[in-house]
Amino acid sequence: MSRVSNSPADSALVRAARGLEVPRTPVWFMRQAGRSLPEYRKIRQGVAMLESCRRPELVTEITLQPVRRHGVDAAILFSDIVVPLAAAGVDLDIVPGTGPVIAEPIRTAAAVEALRPLEATDVSYVAESIRLLLPELGATPLIGFAGAPFTLASYLIEGGPSRTYLRTKAMMYGDPELWHRLCSRLADITLTFLRVQIEAGVSAVQLFDSWAGALSEADYREYVMPHSARVLSGLAEAGVPRIHFGVGTGVLLEAMGEAGADVVGVDWRTPLDRAVSVVGPARSLQGNLDPAILFAPWEVVERETRRVLAQGKAARGHIFNLGHGVMPETDPDVLTRLVELVHSV
Repeated sequence: MSRVSNSPADSALVRAARGLEVPRTPVWFMRQAGRSLPEYRKIRQGVAMLESCRRPELVTEITLQPVRRHGVDAAILFSDIVVPLAAAGVDLDIVPGTGPVIAEPIRTAAAVEALRPLEATDVSYVAESIRLLLPELGATPLIGFAGAPFTLASYLIEGGPSRTYLRTKAMMYGDPELWHRLCSRLADITLTFLRVQIEAGVSAVQLFDSWAGALSEADYREYVMPHSARVLSGLAEAGVPRIHFGVGTGVLLEAMGEAGADVVGVDWRTPLDRAVSVVGPARSLQGNLDPAILFAPWEVVERETRRVLAQGKAARGHIFNLGHGVMPETDPDVLTRLVELVHSV
């Protein structure tokens, strides 16, 4: 197929997400807009992360940087998964080198009740950023995103990043009613945040359940899946593909597919041809080169990229990506060369 689309809705990325024929395998990278780019580091100097997400002109420039430099097949809106929490009144900060830090962690019924809904007007700057981006992007699709309820809950309960999720699991197991109340509120916030992005014009959305890999399949199905499914089903009539991604989620891939995504993101631990047998033929796959491979000699990068592309052919549609985000130390020139390789294959 040689046809090249002039519409984001008929782009290679959207077509691959729907399992349709594509002129070439589309490629984009999680965290493609960020610290790996010198132009990003320059423009972010002296501007705090949350503040940078609230400045539409700055969001526009940062979102466009990797599209210009690498020639990727999609832009992803520059933002952060905790942006809607801050907009809903949660006192938090994104601390350099640490991540989101919550001033008063949510661990009681009173704290859950105090978590207010998100209104579309709370994130009007996000809609404005998208409106500025669309004319600049032209036929290149823009991906919107949000954090899934479990991952957001883990930040709120732990007070910041965690390796063990002890407090999160303590609430989940010890007070399941409170847990489900919290996740239900977070599902509402996430739905509102994604709907704002869709109504402003994004061509696809990705739901990041970054830390769901800390759970067993049984716990995921009981405590997490209903809330993620509510978010994804709530977008079913929106007309844009829904991508669902988590890290370390090999044992959860079947359930994550059942939650309602059109595309399941796969980290680098599970070969794509094996993921197809778990997820099933009704969904496309995204992934899944190990981000660390980009630090190896080029012949290794090329070999592994060709392997991922070959395994991705087993899926109804394949969007090439890394198995997690671009590491800050990554050489941008390697990413550009990788895009050219994927397109040439």
